[in-house]
Amino acid sequence: MEAEGKWQFHPERMVKEICYSALLIILCTVIIICQKLWLRPRRIRSVLQKQGINGPKPSFPYGNISEMQRIHHEPPESANAFDKWFYSVFPHFHAWKQQYGPIYLYSTGTKQHLYMENPEIIKDMNLHTSLDLGRPSYLTKTLKSMLGSGILRVNGLQWSFQRNLIGPDFFLSKIKNMVDLMEESAMEIIRKWEGRISENEDGIAEIVVEQDLKVLTADIISKACFGTSYGQGIEIFTKLATMQATLAKPSILFGFLNLRYLPTKENKLMWKLEKEVEKQILKVIHDREVDNKNGVNEKQKDMLQTILDGTANAINANSNGKDSFKLKRHEKNQLIIDICKNIYFAGSESSALAVSWTLLLLAIHPEWQERVRAEIVETFGNTLPLSINDMDKLRKLKVLTMVIQESLRLYGPAVTAARELLADMKLGELMLPKGINIWLFIPALHRDPNNWGPDVLEFKPERFAGGVSAACKYPQCYIPFGLGSRICLGQNLSMVEIKVVLSLFLSNFAFKPSPNYQHSPTYRMLLTPKYGIKLLVSKIDKTGA
Repeated sequence: MEAEGKWQFHPERMVKEICYSALLIILCTVIIICQKLWLRPRRIRSVLQKQGINGPKPSFPYGNISEMQRIHHEPPESANAFDKWFYSVFPHFHAWKQQYGPIYLYSTGTKQHLYMENPEIIKDMNLHTSLDLGRPSYLTKTLKSMLGSGILRVNGLQWSFQRNLIGPDFFLSKIKNMVDLMEESAMEIIRKWEGRISENEDGIAEIVVEQDLKVLTADIISKACFGTSYGQGIEIFTKLATMQATLAKPSILFGFLNLRYLPTKENKLMWKLEKEVEKQILKVIHDREVDNKNGVNEKQKDMLQTILDGTANAINANSNGKDSFKLKRHEKNQLIIDICKNIYFAGSESSALAVSWTLLLLAIHPEWQERVRAEIVETFGNTLPLSINDMDKLRKLKVLTMVIQESLRLYGPAVTAARELLADMKLGELMLPKGINIWLFIPALHRDPNNWGPDVLEFKPERFAGGVSAACKYPQCYIPFGLGSRICLGQNLSMVEIKVVLSLFLSNFAFKPSPNYQHSPTYRMLLTPKYGIKLLVSKIDKTGA
């Protein structure tokens, strides 16, 4: 007889307990999956449908993805050849707008989207300062390899910390110290173009302008923000451009199943590029830290130094309260790398494209090219080389400012603006549920005849003679630099840079469209020329001026 209280093994009981545990796990998993794939999307759609918002009916589990792939929206017969591209960028936006109006619902798998062209709601989005209106999480996860956890990607306190850290470096008081660097970099391109022109007997060279402008703006951002030249950072820019081309696919916006963790050929390339970019940026950081230690360039105070000092302070400071951002020591280097990635990416190509599209429009409209050139000569004098490091005189370039604003309206580098609601909130008259992704299609907002008038498709810089507020009925719908609290931090830097570069180019060269130019703007995360912007460039004769 076994001793009383001795443990006994009961195989049948153990098997039952294992089965019950497995069933419980399966049941919980099914509930979680149903909640994510079925119940949450249905709740979001139900909340909006009760407020009269409808859209194409989704099919489980892919939503409206197959329909988005099938839609090919043809431009109207009256559309100008230069405007037809607009209908080929995200054609489902146009097709559904015609059917469901300026606000409608659609879905990509489990993700629910709200297309928005309502000016009152957009106005509220512009005024909204809460951290609960952030970047769509599914997009930011996909862009992690390129942007890391930098300001363009993160939400909440981490975004707020980074904005407060680097924001002051984009104040006009700091930017005015960068103008000499802008002029220095622009003169290198001017000398290159003069060499190209001198090689031709007719004094005219066909130049793909955006290629050199990308080098120019990359050189400016490298010198101004990191104290290095484009030559030292060329590998960073080249690799970021390759990553951008890989990530700028419709599948990211469509929300297809994200396979970024699988060792596909494409993913392996992205992982390799990510490591190489981080290695190059880490070298820039290391060189600066060595210089600081050795007392080299002791007075240097560029953005890189601001980032180094700010992250060090975030580690050493006492972080009290739920709204404090706490940075751990081992996270410091990675955060610095990620912030630098974002500045390298955002600070170069968008400005290069803005200048490129503006030069194209001025080439097509020579009367405006002459007006801008005359204003530059009148403001700065017919000096050679043209020195423009006077911020007061730059501010007096009213005609040039109007031209830039109109160019950003018609061909702004930003194509979409997207926000995810991280909490329930009211925008305009709508109560919007947490988890909805709001999409703004910027070319459509900038071509709305109800806002801009019947001449909306025409290049008419004079519409901005009284500023943005007088140019249209709803100025809050003019968003070339984004909207709300997450508006582009570098918009002041970008505008000054565009003015400086265009002033130097237009005072030295005349531009005409090349007969080889093919107008085909396309989406590659930004609005880029598919076949390049080819212009005929000739030297301005200043002797007779």
